[in-house]
Amino acid sequence: MNLSLEYKIREPKIILEKNPVLLLLHGYGSNEDDLFSFATELPDNYYIISARAPYNMQYGSYAWYAINFDADQNKFSDVAQAKESRDLIAGFIDELVANYPIDATQVTLIGFSQGSILSYAVALSYPEKIEKVVAMSGYLNLEIATDDYLKNNLTQLKIFASHGTVDQVIPIDWARKTPAILENLGIEITYKEYPVGHGVSPQNFYDFKNWLLGK
Repeated sequence: MNLSLEYKIREPKIILEKNPVLLLLHGYGSNEDDLFSFATELPDNYYIISARAPYNMQYGSYAWYAINFDADQNKFSDVAQAKESRDLIAGFIDELVANYPIDATQVTLIGFSQGSILSYAVALSYPEKIEKVVAMSGYLNLEIATDDYLKNNLTQLKIFASHGTVDQVIPIDWARKTPAILENLGIEITYKEYPVGHGVSPQNFYDFKNWLLGK
């Protein structure tokens, strides 16, 4: 079937009438194989679907949006591309629900870095499509959310956010601002830090897996 994004899929080992889904969104310069390496360790009742970002950076690398540098080596994000990817992911979720026996009320986004930033944006913009978010090594960029996201009912969202205390790519200070903003929006958030850089520690993986399972 031709869906709007390339993806890898692990079918659930426990088949229900409709199964929940974990949609994995990789970071800048990576691809769908990256987070899919977690698939064998994730709960058996889920569809595990790892999407490839739309912008080709060559040599098997992809991005959800461009990150540009100015003359002073300041980084800035291509917000227009980020918004396009936000809506592309939202549409991709609809396609998955239409093509697989997925429970539309049990869609979880698991994002790393740029994929985490997009996960926040999709959840705030289209909370009716998302039940939970696992946001690792990212931060909340409200510029990427829809203009009218404050009109949405966000109180049903549940978020697990995590960050490395020595992250050299996305400063920990950016991540630390996120919980208070989300709590003010009425969103239930679990926030954890780990003594690692820009990556996912075994303890981080263990913690978010237990959070998914309600432990």
